[in-house]
Amino acid sequence: MASVLDSALFRNMFGTEAMREVFSDEALVRKYLVVEAALARAEAAVGVIPQAAAQAIGAAAEAMTVDHDRLRAETEIVGYPILPIVRQLAEASGEAGGYVHWGATTQDIMDTGTVLQVREALDLIERELVALQGNLARLAQAHRDTPMAGRTHLQQALPVTFGYKAAVWLSGVDRHLERLAQLRPRVLVASFGGAAGTLASLGEQGLAVRKALCRELGLGEVPITWHVARDGIAEAVGFLGLVTGTLAKIATDVMLMMSTEFGEVAEPFVQGRGASSTMPQKRNPISCELILACAKTVRQHAGLILDGMVQDFERATGPWHLEWVAIPESFVLAAGACRQANFMLAGLEVDAPRMRRNLDLTAGLIVAEAVMMAAAPTLGRQKAHDVVYGACRQALESGRPLADVLEGMPEIAQALGGGEAIRRCCDPANYLGSAAKMVDLVLQERQAAPRAA
Repeated sequence: MASVLDSALFRNMFGTEAMREVFSDEALVRKYLVVEAALARAEAAVGVIPQAAAQAIGAAAEAMTVDHDRLRAETEIVGYPILPIVRQLAEASGEAGGYVHWGATTQDIMDTGTVLQVREALDLIERELVALQGNLARLAQAHRDTPMAGRTHLQQALPVTFGYKAAVWLSGVDRHLERLAQLRPRVLVASFGGAAGTLASLGEQGLAVRKALCRELGLGEVPITWHVARDGIAEAVGFLGLVTGTLAKIATDVMLMMSTEFGEVAEPFVQGRGASSTMPQKRNPISCELILACAKTVRQHAGLILDGMVQDFERATGPWHLEWVAIPESFVLAAGACRQANFMLAGLEVDAPRMRRNLDLTAGLIVAEAVMMAAAPTLGRQKAHDVVYGACRQALESGRPLADVLEGMPEIAQALGGGEAIRRCCDPANYLGSAAKMVDLVLQERQAAPRAA
């Protein structure tokens, strides 16, 4: 086993079969042949090569059986797979073989083949994100009013609702789908420039061929060759870094909330999933752990792909090769993280009573701000803060509920209007602010947004 992505044991934990297929050797070589055939048709369309030659090349590219052993051996010698595949295609094309790869360079075919892979891969990621939207929207709606402790710096801070938390997660996914729509025109563009990017080998017809090639492949056209301008490729991998970053945030929250001391949620129950070899009681957060591992690796690849942007002159010596590692692995890992997240969120077990018990752990201290703000109009904000601060210290030292301490403080009792008002202030469910309305806004915005493809 060279990698968990290829391992028979681990590959479906860290990736998906569909995404691995997009980036398989067979699929990549087929993309190269698709580009070569499209190039021949484009050149025939503008009169650069005979129409009959283009037809023969296209038929050969579609029907030929690639000798992968020969291709691998010759690629190891040449350093790139295009010359070896061009030889096989030329042989399969008969007399038309002399027109294969006319005016192109290796990087044109490899880059455009990669873009065709990325187009398919982004479609798969989009489907996963749309599924995530649905799973998170259901959680946000179902738990719109389910109170729980909001935590800052790992300490209970103020009450929120679990629906609010899920809607925060959802809002990130919504933005990723928006980013995806925006980046496609920048990323899904053909690469065709010839040896140094100037299309000199095609003379006056170079730009016409490029336009026709883009039309054949359904890809965008950019004004100038991007052999060494790798921002589009970097944006695609950077996008995966953002997506998996959001998934890792969700996984971190769920993982912590699954801990015994919190016990507020649990990953879906599957017999034996997350079990320990020695501790029968264990139910480990397996999907969360896999999401975090995938996300960390994609972030490393995002850095690698940025490093690959630093290229010398008109064709680089080395940085390009980094993409051969980073692009396929990033997409496979991102797909794996998405699949784990969808599995986890679709069947997430939410323990609302436990959330409420945890909310009451501090016996009212979590809503000390509510008491302070209620007393501030009478006492002034700073004095109210100091008085409530002192009450909190008394409650902590005596182990008494905050409401009991406050009822014994005439200044606060008078400012708030008596014991019943104090107890209302000290009920966390009465201090949720605009959490529920924010959930509604996120869900409304999603419903108003254009449907993803």
